[in-house]
Amino acid sequence: MHKTKGLQEIRLMIARHKRFDKLFMVVGIFALMVAVFTFIALFAHMLIDGMPRLTLEFFTSFPSRHPEAAGILSAWVGTILVMLVTAFTAVPIGIGTGVYLEEYAPRNIITEIIEINITNLAGVPSIVYGLLALGLFVYQLGFGQSVLSAGLALALLILPVVIVATREAIRAVPVGIREGAYALGASKWQTVSDHLLPYSAAGIMTGVIIGLARAIGETAPIITIGALTFIAFLPPSPITGGFPFISFEWLTAPFTVMPIQMFNWVSRPQEEFQVNAAAAGLVLVIMTLTMNALAIYIRYHMRKKIKW
Repeated sequence: MHKTKGLQEIRLMIARHKRFDKLFMVVGIFALMVAVFTFIALFAHMLIDGMPRLTLEFFTSFPSRHPEAAGILSAWVGTILVMLVTAFTAVPIGIGTGVYLEEYAPRNIITEIIEINITNLAGVPSIVYGLLALGLFVYQLGFGQSVLSAGLALALLILPVVIVATREAIRAVPVGIREGAYALGASKWQTVSDHLLPYSAAGIMTGVIIGLARAIGETAPIITIGALTFIAFLPPSPITGGFPFISFEWLTAPFTVMPIQMFNWVSRPQEEFQVNAAAAGLVLVIMTLTMNALAIYIRYHMRKKIKW
């Protein structure tokens, strides 16, 4: 009798938990649909307004006081150059820091303080990084209001995101992989480079994607260090015709980026400038999606290599 009653109570408890699971699933799907449809509506509005403006002249023309002649040449070139500096600075430093803190750093009070600060820095407003970059890179180090200063400022902005994502991805690797590598006589570095990093590459790439996607749309740090709102020239080309065929003069050149160009156009009262801003926003979204697609492609090939 008592056994039957106990089984009934267990069945009722399981049924009650299943109802909560279904309720949570419905709420989750509703929240997802709200976000998805909101994005689709905004993107469709931007697509309808900006698509007719996406012509070859729009990409190859400099900004102008006349909306029909204005383009985004200096803005998209500046964005690409700034993101190159950001990626080549933040990604290796962030991944290296994450690996060191997770696998090599001793567990003491200093390491704990560093970990807490890194986690807190991920939530610091972007304007703070702009002020830090203004004082450090522009004035103290003398980089000036240049592509290099902007790229380093955005690298500081996304560095905590990359570090935290790297550590979490390494933690997700099963302990058996580490133990198996050590049992076969692998050193610490061989275990990290041949096992932990390849298996955690997907999670690390996700963190890099999130960081770069945040950086490409940031405006506050760029404005703080002195990005130009109207620029009718391009930085020097990174590739030259003579030896050594690579130039770094572009690092010290003035610049502008897509978010600032969009802000400049949105602040204008003419409706034609609003259309230009919608077209520039569409290009920025496409650039972000392209970065994501490239990262997914790299992640897929890393996973494929692991399987073989």
